[in-house]
Amino acid sequence: MSVANKYSYRVRWSEEDGEYVGTVAEMPSLSWLSSSPVEALTGISQLTEEAVSDMAASGEEPPEPLSSKRFSGKFQVRIPPELHRKLAIEAAEERVSLNRLVAARLA
Repeated sequence: MSVANKYSYRVRWSEEDGEYVGTVAEMPSLSWLSSSPVEALTGISQLTEEAVSDMAASGEEPPEPLSSKRFSGKFQVRIPPELHRKLAIEAAEERVSLNRLVAARLA
């Protein structure tokens, strides 16, 4: 299976362009416009395949697909102390951990 098939693709309507736009999260500079969502997905997939081939030919390492990365489930977020206090109070009132409250909000 080609590495390009493992990337994270998205197709959405672009009001500005009046067409569907296909994008790939791992290569934000690439996009493909089409009047059909299926054609936008096909176009961005083919363009990504070409970009990966070009990178390989020039000795560059293509970006690692998000689907292949390992995630720990941990990340730090800095927030104002007032918000931290507010969330801690809400968590206490709901009798859940601050972690559980924030995870539920993010979901």
